[in-house]
Amino acid sequence: MVPSEENQLVPKEDMFWSCRQSIFAEMKKKFSQVESAAEEPRVLCIIQDTTNSKTVNERVTLNLPASTPLKRLFEDVASKVGYVNGTFDLVWGNGDNVADMQTPIDPNSDKTILDAGFEPGKKNFLHLTDRDGEQPHVMPEESGTTDDSGQDRFIGPLPREGSVGCTNDYVSQSYSYSSVLSKSETGYVGLVNQAMTCYLNSLLQTLFMTPEFRNALYKWEFEESEEDPVTSIPYQLQRLFVLLQTSKKRAIETTDVTRSFGWDSSEAWQQHDVQELCRVMFDALEQKWKQTEQADLINQLYQGKLKDYVRCLECGYEGWRIDTYLDIPLVIRPYGSNQAFASVEEALHAFIQPEILDGPNQYFCERCKKKCDARKGLRFLHFPYLLTLQLKRFDFDYTTMHRIKLNDRMTFPEELDMSVFIDVEDEKSPQTESCTDSGAENEGSCHSDQMSNDFSNDDGVDEGICLESNSAAERISKAGSEKSSLLYELFSVMVHSGSAAGGHYYACIKSFSDDQWYSFNDQHVSKITQEDIKKTYGGSSGSRGYYSSAFASSTNAYMLIYRLKDPTRNAKFLEAHEYPEHIKQLVQKERELEEQEKRQREIERNTCKIKLFCMHPTKQIMMDNKLEVHKDRTLKEAVEIAYKLMDLEEAVPLDCCRLVKYDEFHDYLERSYEGEEETPMGLLLGGVKSTYMFDLLLETRRPDQIFQCYKPGEVMVKVHVVDLKTETVAPPISVRAYLNQTVSEFKQLISKATHLPAETMRVVLERCYNDLRLLNVSSKTLKAEGFFRSNKVFTESSESLDRHVAYTDSHLWKLLDRHANTIRLYVSLPEQSPGSQFRRAVYQKSSGDSGNLDEACERVKGPVGNMKSVEAILEESTEKLKSLSLQQQQEGDNGDSSKSTEASDFENIESPLNEIDSSASAENRELENQIQISDPENLQSEERSDSDVNNDRSTSSVDSDILSSSHSSDTLCNVDNAPLPLANGLDSHSITSSRRSKANQGKKETWDTAEEDSGTDSEYDESGKSRGEAQYMYFKSEPYTADEGSGERQKWLMVHVDKRITLSAFKQHLEPFVGVPSSHFKVFRVYASNQEFESVRLTETLSSFSDDNKITIRLGRALKKGEYRVKVYQLLVNEPEPCKFLLDAVFAKGMTVRQSKEELLPQLREQCGLDLTIDRFRLRKKSWKNPGTVFLDYHIYEEDINISSNWEVFLEILDGIEKMKSMSQLAVLSRRWRPSEMKLDSFQEVVLESSSVEELKEKLSEVSGIPLENIEFAKGRGTFPCDISILEIHQDLDWNPKVSTLNVWPLYICDDGAVIFYRDKTEELMELTDEQRNELMKKESSRLQKTGHRVTYSPRKEKALKIYLDGAPNKDLTQD
Repeated sequence: MVPSEENQLVPKEDMFWSCRQSIFAEMKKKFSQVESAAEEPRVLCIIQDTTNSKTVNERVTLNLPASTPLKRLFEDVASKVGYVNGTFDLVWGNGDNVADMQTPIDPNSDKTILDAGFEPGKKNFLHLTDRDGEQPHVMPEESGTTDDSGQDRFIGPLPREGSVGCTNDYVSQSYSYSSVLSKSETGYVGLVNQAMTCYLNSLLQTLFMTPEFRNALYKWEFEESEEDPVTSIPYQLQRLFVLLQTSKKRAIETTDVTRSFGWDSSEAWQQHDVQELCRVMFDALEQKWKQTEQADLINQLYQGKLKDYVRCLECGYEGWRIDTYLDIPLVIRPYGSNQAFASVEEALHAFIQPEILDGPNQYFCERCKKKCDARKGLRFLHFPYLLTLQLKRFDFDYTTMHRIKLNDRMTFPEELDMSVFIDVEDEKSPQTESCTDSGAENEGSCHSDQMSNDFSNDDGVDEGICLESNSAAERISKAGSEKSSLLYELFSVMVHSGSAAGGHYYACIKSFSDDQWYSFNDQHVSKITQEDIKKTYGGSSGSRGYYSSAFASSTNAYMLIYRLKDPTRNAKFLEAHEYPEHIKQLVQKERELEEQEKRQREIERNTCKIKLFCMHPTKQIMMDNKLEVHKDRTLKEAVEIAYKLMDLEEAVPLDCCRLVKYDEFHDYLERSYEGEEETPMGLLLGGVKSTYMFDLLLETRRPDQIFQCYKPGEVMVKVHVVDLKTETVAPPISVRAYLNQTVSEFKQLISKATHLPAETMRVVLERCYNDLRLLNVSSKTLKAEGFFRSNKVFTESSESLDRHVAYTDSHLWKLLDRHANTIRLYVSLPEQSPGSQFRRAVYQKSSGDSGNLDEACERVKGPVGNMKSVEAILEESTEKLKSLSLQQQQEGDNGDSSKSTEASDFENIESPLNEIDSSASAENRELENQIQISDPENLQSEERSDSDVNNDRSTSSVDSDILSSSHSSDTLCNVDNAPLPLANGLDSHSITSSRRSKANQGKKETWDTAEEDSGTDSEYDESGKSRGEAQYMYFKSEPYTADEGSGERQKWLMVHVDKRITLSAFKQHLEPFVGVPSSHFKVFRVYASNQEFESVRLTETLSSFSDDNKITIRLGRALKKGEYRVKVYQLLVNEPEPCKFLLDAVFAKGMTVRQSKEELLPQLREQCGLDLTIDRFRLRKKSWKNPGTVFLDYHIYEEDINISSNWEVFLEILDGIEKMKSMSQLAVLSRRWRPSEMKLDSFQEVVLESSSVEELKEKLSEVSGIPLENIEFAKGRGTFPCDISILEIHQDLDWNPKVSTLNVWPLYICDDGAVIFYRDKTEELMELTDEQRNELMKKESSRLQKTGHRVTYSPRKEKALKIYLDGAPNKDLTQD
């Protein structure tokens, strides 16, 4: 029964509404999910792959919802990095403790990343590590070209399709470990840029993609018996092409090819022109291929012919010659034109466009026997199979005299018809006759600079001689057929990006296999389209005006290579089965080498490399090396490797060695590996990593000892036992403790190790900055006391009363304080007897000591007359030291101990003073005694002198200042592990950093920095009283035998001294050994390269010295307070070298210039042979080589003239009386330029009363005789003597500036010594012939190079591009 319509409508309506409701419900659900997802916090995860040293710097970033389960996190990471899920672990990279950072995250957990401890809104760092010591498995490749299939991944996978930015969760755009080792998806291999070898890579890829060239190269067979493969260019090209064709790498090196060129590594940093390289390389290949099948290959592929002709327009006579070419240079913009050619075709037409020789350029016709109008031009006779067009984008701008690049737009077709450029009529000319070098005498030919050099040297083609026997009709027929088949297709575009100063080359090449264009940009190869080729036209879309190239793109085509479309000649690449036998062998050889390299890389990526240390058991020196061990090797095997690496076979048995975890920075043994001898090193070290946060120590023991167990979390303490009776500090004993232990428990540990009673034990911790802290609170923990990983403590456990004395007044404190501040210095004493030189020093006239001359002589009478040997003094002094040492120490202990603990630590160890008799210093001075600081007026102040004791008097003050600047620096050094013997057997560990303990906090340093250059001695306050008082300082010396080569007569002392001692006190201690008072010898500090610089600041301490520094003592008067050592140079304005060193002098604060000149007169006479009177020379400021302000006789140093250490001054001998009388005068050096004679006169000084230009012109007119109205002047440039080439001076200087005074722009002449050139404006410039100009240019170039001045502007010189056929650059056999 058929239902009615009414019965049918109801169910349809119900269905419609129910569907509608379900759709709305689904949409609502979706919207709520989106809304909740938007509100859900997201977690940023940053994953670092630590499984390989080459991937440790790679990062993967995931931005995931907080509800993401851990299982999904592992899947996402595996997908992102290309590893098989389940073959790697993830551990925290920023955990709060070590346990968190070593415990892997559960990969199978259903917990969300939020529940697992990930924090939203923060960076969560994770480390991807090996699982169970095995490398993660690389995910098999799913897609790739035929060449890529089956290729192995050495470091990691290529980015798989869909893994690069495929979802919003992934922030990182790409992730690939194998950018270098995996082949491009195009199937082609790139070339590595060595530095600036992109031009070479572009050409090599083009040649590789040329079938005819590659096939011919493969057919050539290398004979190893005839040539070295390293220097064989064709063989290295063969190898490179084979690798480009078969390698699985993304890019390969070209170093073997460049080595065959005879290039070294410096050539990689030279950029050259790719067209120049092409020609030089082709020439080298032709030389190498002589007498082989490939001898004429270059000519067959690339050589064309053209005719260079000149035709007389009166008689029709034509002279011509045939030239060959390898490429056709096409100008971008014609000379003198503002508009560039629009296309290659237009440039080719211009290339063969003839020019008319008329007027002064007329051509001498051999037939007419006179100069006639003529037509000169070029005609193409033959085009090569491979046509190379060079677009001449590099030009020279004669306005700016700079090389420029033309970026104008020039189009080039994909197919180029060259038939229109061959002139058949040329073959019919009946008037053609031979001539020699047609038109060579005619300058200005627009083609002469466009032609490439002739590479063929073909003897068969001579000028004007036709060797073909064919009839004219046959030649015309042949030319016509050739004309009809000259269609070329573009297959290579070499692109240059940049400017004329430098840039980058890459090649766009069309493959003849699939007609696809590719970009070969060094190691990157990618597909491109025809549109990308059009982008290399250059220029912009606007009109081609004169300035269009300035604003155009700098990336444009530079070289184009076309191939003739001829099915009979167009070749295909040889298939593998078509290879000659020697190429098949070469392919197999290269594959084996690549496989071997792959295996080596596999070993490398599984090798743990960690720093290894070892204290040699017999030599007691810390050795270090790098331990390389495979991750699968066991700890036991690693010990054997380390044992042999450290060469311990003769020193200790193998079973007395073990490896422990070590922190070299803190000298801390972290843990030992008991029971893990069979554990793989990969597990022990946490996998293969590029760097480890710890090191390994190869620990040794004696056969009767057992190894101590080191547990993680322990701290290591080096305990030094102090014996107060003998004043010794024993070598350290290692004790391990926990930071939560108390001081009381720690004392028990020390007691067990040292067998000292804990009840009377005092423990002193040496904290950072050498803070000696007494641990006297038994309940405090070691952590609270400041213990760290590695610590150093001193312990003493005697029954002496010293325990009850305040710590900072105790004998223990003094001993440790001295121990911490003692350094070892090596002092070189003067070789000769000081007698005569010392007397000269005493009698030397100087400021402030002339009145005490007799007294000074009396003082030194004893030491000079009764001189003893250094050995005798040492022996005598050492005996006295032994008898007096204990007595002086007791006197020090009985001193005033009631001083505040805030007082100087020097004051806390004072002892009674005894006046020192300087006349008996060599006999009565004790080596360890009290130092009395004498009256401040008799103390010599210290300045920093740059006098080089190596008699290098030309040392630059700038260099000396840099070298001497370290005198006042505080050098921080580590504690020396080697014990140093002090007085009575005390062992010292040198600490050369300046320290402030509790006992000297708040006290001002005893050395000055604020007045470093002033020469004043800041040791004294305004009242003249010394800020220092009597101070007990430690000093001990003993003879020392220096290394060989230091001189047999030279005597050395090894001195142990407290580095807080002042230089003044140090010099007084050295008096017995030098044999003269401290005021008559100088102390020089020896720096690197044996440079010596004087230390003269007597109030400074020795805190800037460090252990084993060397000091040289030289006889001579030391500087006194307010004195400065000055270098005096003679100014010779008209000599080739205007600056000549004369002598070192001493100037004093408050001295007038006239007084200093009086001081100089006898020295100049004796040392320099200059017999002058005081009015016949002047002193003036020296600023490097520039003469400056003239010093007047009444000027006072420090008041009118600023004087400082490292000061230099000019002495200038005057021709007449001094004209400079006032500071308002201005002295300039003038020099006349004579353009008609092309020469410069000598310098003449002109003294001006004001800065008026008019007065300067008047003075110049007066000295030269030039009328005032004709005077023109210009200021010299650069440093004195402002040398300039006489070829440039006439136009290069700013002559006749429009100013009225000299002290304004552009002159800015405000001080004496400025150089002024002047000339007569009516004097004409001499006209020079080319020969005269060239000769003059050579002379000027030689003159200016000797004086160190530049001749003219010269851009960076490019190194000539050469290929050395014998592989050695010293023999150039190629054509340049």
